[in-house]
Amino acid sequence: MTPRRGAGPDALTFTERARRQQLIDATIDLISTRGYPATSLSAIAERAGLSKAAVLYHFSSKDNLTRAALEQVMDQFGAYVTERVAQAAGPRDAIVAYVRAMIGYQQAHRRQVRVITEMLLDDGGGTSRSSEAESGGGTRLKTPGSHDTRGRWQALADLLEEGRRAGALREFDTRTVALAVGGAIDGVIAHWLVHPELDLDAAAAELEEFTLNAIERRA
Repeated sequence: MTPRRGAGPDALTFTERARRQQLIDATIDLISTRGYPATSLSAIAERAGLSKAAVLYHFSSKDNLTRAALEQVMDQFGAYVTERVAQAAGPRDAIVAYVRAMIGYQQAHRRQVRVITEMLLDDGGGTSRSSEAESGGGTRLKTPGSHDTRGRWQALADLLEEGRRAGALREFDTRTVALAVGGAIDGVIAHWLVHPELDLDAAAAELEEFTLNAIERRA
């Protein structure tokens, strides 16, 4: 059985696409429950009910498979946020929609959020809930400067710039504010993952107020 190296999505049969999705789903399940280090190709194969050789046929390595899982999660996350921002009536509403959507997706997709944190962040043990993570002091980026992964906060900066240029917002540095709001969202989600009793709806309302206080014109 020869791995399909470099085979694009359009070159795959229906059965192959279904099998790849099955493997991605198994990978998301395992990373979200066991953590990234404990998610081996053998474990993925067992969860999917396939042989390890079959996994390697579709994805030539663990790295390729886990990256495909992360890419799917990030694509779905981005589409969720983009759809809700597009429905907003104006710049201010678009920014509020962005903040609400960032929280809303993660609230509804806890497993997928675990994949993001396990693969992009070092939170002092990830899903293992280490004492450092439980204290709230262990979350940090594995790669400094990757906070704007896949343009997440650049998208917010663009919304802020649009509102600023339209005169709907005060004058401010859009990059700094976008990073501050993004960091606040990340901090709340990181705490919620370890402390699920946190009222995330109330937290989203506070983050909305926090953002508006930072960007609206002052009397």
